[in-house]
Amino acid sequence: MKKILAFALAALCAGAAFAQTYPTKPVRLVIPFPPGGSNDVVGRMIAFQLTDRLGKSVVVDNQGGAGGIIGTEAVARATPDGYALLLISVAHAFGASMYKLPYDPIGAFAPVSILGTGPVALCVNAKLPVSSLADLLALAKSKPGELNYATAGVGSFQHLSSALFKLQSGLDIVHIPFKGGGPAMADTVAGNTQIVIGSLIQMLPLINSGRLKILGVGSGKRVPALPDVPTISEGGVPGYEATNWWGIVAPAGTPRPVIDKLHKELLTILATSETKKRFESEGGEAVQMSSDDFGRFIVSETAKWAKVVKEAGIKPE
Repeated sequence: MKKILAFALAALCAGAAFAQTYPTKPVRLVIPFPPGGSNDVVGRMIAFQLTDRLGKSVVVDNQGGAGGIIGTEAVARATPDGYALLLISVAHAFGASMYKLPYDPIGAFAPVSILGTGPVALCVNAKLPVSSLADLLALAKSKPGELNYATAGVGSFQHLSSALFKLQSGLDIVHIPFKGGGPAMADTVAGNTQIVIGSLIQMLPLINSGRLKILGVGSGKRVPALPDVPTISEGGVPGYEATNWWGIVAPAGTPRPVIDKLHKELLTILATSETKKRFESEGGEAVQMSSDDFGRFIVSETAKWAKVVKEAGIKPE
């Protein structure tokens, strides 16, 4: 017993000493999606500021492919020393329900910190003759099976948030999947599809330019960037909530003192007015919680979206 305690104490001291000098070289932040999406926007913003806080470069490494699986697996298999971090989003929470993964999405990682949240926006083609969500609900009910909704593809966040909307509203609307959020939004702008639900952080430029008409946001409260836009729950689908979120995890086994150091620096970044304003300007919100609470949050989100996948009968293609 004494030997076990001595070993544990030595390991703790070694970890604390390592954290005092960490980092001594550049840190790699893997974003498991291509450049340009909301994950990339948030990841680069945080990496830039974390570089200043740590005194060493935090290098963004976009490893897209297979719906985020390739980059995520790379970090799951990385040495747990704090030099390989992973930017995750809500997509991480429903991956296990959609695919057979080569890693445990919960057990393979140590949660570091949530960064922020951003609701979905329910938008329609600018020329569609509706001015509110109530109007859209009435129109869709009067024309069952005639209105289409575009998504970034089967199993995407756009698809799941749309499926949740369809389940809770009871509407008969038709899914039109695309290969990416950009094409889905472009098709709705063109009027070939009438409805698109996706991350507000991606859709805000199209909303501000008038190319898409927003009818509601998927958060529990209205967002500062669009104070006059009601929540989807307020607008006529009570209880609807679909929010993207972003956070950072490390490989399981990363020393706790390193996790704590990263968490402390990230909390400092998230508390700055610059970061808060940046999230708000993009329709999101900077969020702070403990590493352990973030871990519990990931578990709860995984359960929520697993239920949506099952009830909607979504199968990967």
